[in-house]
Amino acid sequence: MNENLVIIPTYNEINNIEFIINKITSLNIDVDILVVDDNSPDKTYEKVEFLKKNISNLYLIINNKKSGIGKAYIKGFEFAISNNYSKIIQIDADMSHDPNDIYRLLKYSKNYDLVIGSRYINGIRIVNWPLSRLALSYFANLYAKIITGLNIYDCTGGYKCIDIDLLKSINLNSINSQGYSFQIEINYRACIKNFKIKEIPIIFTDRTIGKSKMSKRIIIEAIFIVPMLRLKKILKLIK
Repeated sequence: MNENLVIIPTYNEINNIEFIINKITSLNIDVDILVVDDNSPDKTYEKVEFLKKNISNLYLIINNKKSGIGKAYIKGFEFAISNNYSKIIQIDADMSHDPNDIYRLLKYSKNYDLVIGSRYINGIRIVNWPLSRLALSYFANLYAKIITGLNIYDCTGGYKCIDIDLLKSINLNSINSQGYSFQIEINYRACIKNFKIKEIPIIFTDRTIGKSKMSKRIIIEAIFIVPMLRLKKILKLIK
């Protein structure tokens, strides 16, 4: 196994998964790739099983039922801890995150425990989002920043490099949030434990194939989870 692990959560990404896996393997970086599939109706996992035959550093976890991106990442984190990886890179399957930025994430991770590929530091760096989606994301991040006190511009961004010691310090079983709020909670727990955090600018490009997983439930969850994180910290319920 390599020292670093790229985790790709998937749900109905059969038209994207081969492309992003091939793109990552072509980078000539010493990373393993773990796909955590949420029991995709389009059988994304079957495509990954086929690719595994020729890609020795590709691994697959299939959930028994759809449980959300947060639970998918938790399973990936547990895999990383049990297999003694050093750095974990989160990346979306739909190519909205440029795999070439993995180089930069790993570079900065030598000096930081959490490196966030940020869409909002040094200006807005999002391509092809409608204004309504951009406004929702921008103000969601502003809301999270104000309520939690995080000194992070892109609290909800999903492109990250995380040090294994940070993950080991978190009670992963206590995290139940998904979507926006999952990303915020990981950042918040890193912050209150005084891990070193760095944002680096990336360009985020909206998917061209498949459907967004954004839903009203994810938005509502984030609205309520964010103040709960601050309250739990005040009550010393987050450790």
